[in-house]
Amino acid sequence: MIDPNYPWPPADRAWTELPEPARRAMVASGAAAWEQVFHGRATYNKQWRLARPPVLTADAWRELNEVCDRLAQLILDACRRRAGTAGELRHLLGVPAGETRLLDESEPLTEALLAAYRPDVIFSAGVPKFVEYNIDSSLGGGFDADTVIYRFAHLYQEQGILDDLPVRAAPSLLDQRFVAIREELRLPEGARVALLMDFDADYPGLDDPQTFIRILDPLAVRARDFGIDLVIAPVSTATVDADNRLVVDGAPVDALFRLFVPNRVTPTAGLDAVARALAAGTLPMYVSAAAWLLGNKTTFAWLWEDVDGLPAVDQALIRRHVPYTVPLTAAVLDRAITEQATLVAKPADGSAGHGVLLGPELSAADWAEGVRAAVDQGGAILQEYLPTDRVSMDFVQIETGETHTADVPYSLAPYLFGRHASGGLARVGYPGCDGVLNLAHGVLLTGILLKT
Repeated sequence: MIDPNYPWPPADRAWTELPEPARRAMVASGAAAWEQVFHGRATYNKQWRLARPPVLTADAWRELNEVCDRLAQLILDACRRRAGTAGELRHLLGVPAGETRLLDESEPLTEALLAAYRPDVIFSAGVPKFVEYNIDSSLGGGFDADTVIYRFAHLYQEQGILDDLPVRAAPSLLDQRFVAIREELRLPEGARVALLMDFDADYPGLDDPQTFIRILDPLAVRARDFGIDLVIAPVSTATVDADNRLVVDGAPVDALFRLFVPNRVTPTAGLDAVARALAAGTLPMYVSAAAWLLGNKTTFAWLWEDVDGLPAVDQALIRRHVPYTVPLTAAVLDRAITEQATLVAKPADGSAGHGVLLGPELSAADWAEGVRAAVDQGGAILQEYLPTDRVSMDFVQIETGETHTADVPYSLAPYLFGRHASGGLARVGYPGCDGVLNLAHGVLLTGILLKT
């Protein structure tokens, strides 16, 4: 049962409650082994690495995941009050026809769309705030989060640092996703599943597909434990056979795990092959492209439009955890300009921080120009600006090997698959960073430790 008045503990409580010798040893071992911990992990940061991961209380993590789950349901409900099919929802959101690839416009909006989701959560005045919600199978960062946290955990285990302490890595989000794929698609043991990626996308390492796929080999190995024969390949290489079955790496596949974003995937013959197999009904896909529409930030504005008519517990949940949001239109432009210091403007269907305007961090002229352009282009939202709490974290400077402690902004991204909670991604700022917490701005990625 969700408690809308849950007393969220300070972000550093679990860490500071650990014995000081253990904390010192964790930082020292992480600083000494940062190369092996972060080997092959995605980052644009050339100066800093984390010397340790964040530590959270297990109770707070469980509560956060329950809030995540309920808000995802509320978003779907808000969409279903307005639309019955994916096509109707696309039209209401102002998304151009054809922009969301592989979209079946006749698909009804059902609970099946909530197969995979990951919100982006900042903390402001000690309370988690959901600044956007990613609802789709193409949830980035999971492999990095799991890999880093289990490398840290293995390091601590080898050195006996956390022996007899109630601290463990968060449950594997990759494992839970494999469970969900099997269950959602009702796949038999040993099903051949294609994990297709867009290697023309903007992500570190994609410029070298062979190396990137080799780095992901452990993912395919792990999938076997869950009865899945995982085949990782560029979406551009897919074809179909005479029976309209999708062919990847020389053989037909039983299902598709889509790990590319449907509104930014590069058009190729391989993508056309996927579309053909879907249309023929021969390709179960995790997940439907319609799920991507639910993550449009306009849905946050719909939550606020509907809030007064919802049950009291849901009203309290939205008011406490969702920043006030409205569509950015000409009707609110004057307010947007005069209230710059309290607002953020974002593309409604954007991601990775692209096009985000933080009012308090821009000059008046740049802000006014930016919001006017957003109104002219359409498809943007205006959201309450919330100052991000900072947390003390420990870093190693790559060039010198020295450790530094600094108060930095951070965000959490819990992953839920099949409505079940698992692990999460922490985006951690670094000494001297700005307020935009995404990979392109050099943030550092890790999973989390939980203290019971």
